[in-house]
Amino acid sequence: MIGVFDSGIGGLTVVRALRKKLPKARILYVGDVARMPYGNKSAATVVEYSREIVRYLVSRGCKLIVIACNTASALAADALREEFSVPILDVISPAVRLARGVSRVANGTTKKIAVLGTRGTIASGAYQKELPSGSVALACPLFVPLVEEGYIGTKEGRAIVKRTLRPLENKKISTVILGCTHYPLLRREIGAMFPSAKLIDSFAVAEDAAALVKLDQRIANGGKPGLEVVVTDRTEHFERLASKIIGKKIKLKMISPETLSGLDIRN
Repeated sequence: MIGVFDSGIGGLTVVRALRKKLPKARILYVGDVARMPYGNKSAATVVEYSREIVRYLVSRGCKLIVIACNTASALAADALREEFSVPILDVISPAVRLARGVSRVANGTTKKIAVLGTRGTIASGAYQKELPSGSVALACPLFVPLVEEGYIGTKEGRAIVKRTLRPLENKKISTVILGCTHYPLLRREIGAMFPSAKLIDSFAVAEDAAALVKLDQRIANGGKPGLEVVVTDRTEHFERLASKIIGKKIKLKMISPETLSGLDIRN
């Protein structure tokens, strides 16, 4: 079974990509709705929340973990890999690899890349240190609540996106990394600001997951193929948008943050 987690609903965009690449896999998703967003939390807090969720996923039998959260990928991935023996994929490395590939030109130079992310992701420098010089990074702290509160496709939502991205106007950006798994849900609004740029999101991690499963089919097993969604807080909006992202009605299961923090699973 493959475990996937995010602070909220955005990681389901990664689940959607995984289901396309691995239709026979069993996937367990945890959305930490009660403690979202992670982007404005301290590094220590993000590491602790991520550790608690991974303990739960391992206790449920997950053989591969996908961190479907850019903030947790930036701040917690290394600590999690040290603590747990299961393979742990982050969403940053695959996106950077793809961005560098599509932005490279014939003479070896690289076109200008921009990365958009939460405050925590951008402040960590996780993308910047892997991207070529001349790349730019912009924190977009309003994008996650915009998605979570249902402002996708609205006049207000478009205005927020436009105002947030204004500092990158006239920067001759050719490639934009959507450095948060919520941001693909704003692809239309972001794309309108960069009409000639290539938009890259964290779907690239699905390719890496598929490669691992090809090497060891036991990773994707764990019962009947399908998707189980567990949340730390149930909301009508989450259930509605989750079903829209996945393409079918999703039944949510609950686990409290207190239960997660009380787990003591030795790996």
